[in-house]
Amino acid sequence: MAKFIIGKKVGMTTIYDGAKGALNITLVECLPNKVETMRNEEKDGYNAVCLGLANKKGKILKREFRISSEDKANFEIGKEIGVDIFELDEKVIVSGITKGKGYQGVVKRHGFAGSPASHGHRHDHRAPGSIGCAFPEHVLKGKKMAGRMGGNKFTVKNLKVVYIDKEKNLIGLKGAVPGVVNRAVRLSVG
Repeated sequence: MAKFIIGKKVGMTTIYDGAKGALNITLVECLPNKVETMRNEEKDGYNAVCLGLANKKGKILKREFRISSEDKANFEIGKEIGVDIFELDEKVIVSGITKGKGYQGVVKRHGFAGSPASHGHRHDHRAPGSIGCAFPEHVLKGKKMAGRMGGNKFTVKNLKVVYIDKEKNLIGLKGAVPGVVNRAVRLSVG
């Protein structure tokens, strides 16, 4: 059966496991999601489930998850999905929006080394250097330059579920999850 849910990143913490030692985990709060709509292959060209999660202001956040035609029988409109669908030591795929960092230079955005501090260099330690050539007389597309950084969709695969609290609707994932605290993330298996 397909497993997926929408959650909210709570933050990172450390838990102690007797066998594995200290584990750095990200806590994700997954309040019960409700199946809002269903997509079917005959009408829409693909099978999918659209989950909804109400936020504090009453707005419903919707996310769509593709499913196979065999899994279609497991879902109907109005069904609630909670953290109990996941199991410990299960590997999940997490998608979210990364932190927006604003306008950044080439050293931070692309990892350029910058200029040396001595030998005739003055006030250009973080400059990009040459950006063109003699022919053709323009900057080529795709050139790594300064610009807006972050705020993109990012997916992390194979994060292990190491903690589940069904009363508080929390899932603990070993490792880092993209995004800032209180931002929505998608969790799915396989």
